[in-house]
Amino acid sequence: MSGTAKLKELFSAANEGGGRLHSLPVAGKDAAHADSGQQEAGFAVYIHVPFCRVRCGYCDFNTYVNGFGAGADRASYHDSARRELALAAQFLREHKLVPPPAYSVYFGGGTPTLLSVRALRELLEDVVSTWGVAPGAEVSIEANPDTITDQVAQELAASGFTRVSLGMQSAVPQVLATLERTHRPENLPQAVAALRRAGLAVSLDLIYGTPGESKADWEASLQAALALEVDHISAYSLVIEPGTKMYAQVERGQLSPIDPDSQAEKYEMADSLLKAAGFKWYEISNWARQLDTEVFPSPKIPDATYLANVSRHNLAYWRDWNWWGIGPGAHSHLGQVRWWNWKHPRGYARSVATGDLPVQDGEVVAADSRELERIMLGLRTAAGVKSLRAEERAELPVLVAKGYLEEEAARRGEAILTLRGRLMADYVTGQLLGW
Repeated sequence: MSGTAKLKELFSAANEGGGRLHSLPVAGKDAAHADSGQQEAGFAVYIHVPFCRVRCGYCDFNTYVNGFGAGADRASYHDSARRELALAAQFLREHKLVPPPAYSVYFGGGTPTLLSVRALRELLEDVVSTWGVAPGAEVSIEANPDTITDQVAQELAASGFTRVSLGMQSAVPQVLATLERTHRPENLPQAVAALRRAGLAVSLDLIYGTPGESKADWEASLQAALALEVDHISAYSLVIEPGTKMYAQVERGQLSPIDPDSQAEKYEMADSLLKAAGFKWYEISNWARQLDTEVFPSPKIPDATYLANVSRHNLAYWRDWNWWGIGPGAHSHLGQVRWWNWKHPRGYARSVATGDLPVQDGEVVAADSRELERIMLGLRTAAGVKSLRAEERAELPVLVAKGYLEEEAARRGEAILTLRGRLMADYVTGQLLGW
């Protein structure tokens, strides 16, 4: 079955029918318990660029160092992605699904800035012509610090990008070496300065828990990030996935395994230092400056002040928006329907070259799975879960007593994690759902 036919079959199975995409209930036809902010989901676009100069030892993303011929290498990949955009627009028109303009467009990878700025600009222009981009939308791109120059920064800004997420990971040379990152710590201030001169917002991505990283190393990285005075910082705990080079190194005893207790202490350190510097958490791994008390109440308010520093791309996932993913291995989500593209760039390029959507497979998400996701994803955000079923509310007092949920929110029948609860988010999810 072709990818286009497979996607058509999924939509038929979901029985979504026609109409405007933003009117589709996020939780399907049984959305009585969906949070008000989720009843009408925003729309986002993700574009995957699957190339890196070097594959880091911990990375299990769908990335490649080499190209694979026409439409599947750095020089021509954007042509394949543009073909998928055109096929996506055709599919939605034929099925009378018209999304609202995108509130978020995100180029991820891989290292998207390995493509020419011209290629990136053409892709963004196609997103604008295909779906439209809302006024004040966030247009983001990931970058390694050593790919940013003043010229690149100025060209990105001129092309319509508004935000750059830099893969800092660490400020400690030996930690960067263990992670097999290619940049040096001194690249960061230069890259941030270039991006700021171009008028771009800057976010930094950090990783904690690298084998051999001490608490002092982690504190040094946090202080270095804060010294750059950016408005958004992400801090992710390292996960060593099977199949990665780092996993094999741990198995052979060349690197020490992850210490969960040490990771928890480093998370608490991050939250403490970031809070003292004026940052607030809005999602377990993300902090931003100048947040309002209510985090992202509605995608209908794209210009609200408190959205200025929050990554809309992150919240598109955690608050359950609809999104279309472009590129090899990219995932998409419209209403109850989920699907994912062929993973290898060669197979992806062949599919779109024949005029077929590169859909490998998908699913119609069942009601019980939607409820799991609603609780699990909602808990990850500072807004929490604002509506709970009776059996879920019954678990609140026990979780408050254990220090995992905020007491005041629980009195209102809501679930918002405490700092301690953030470290136990999976456990709290299971308790609310009666596992």
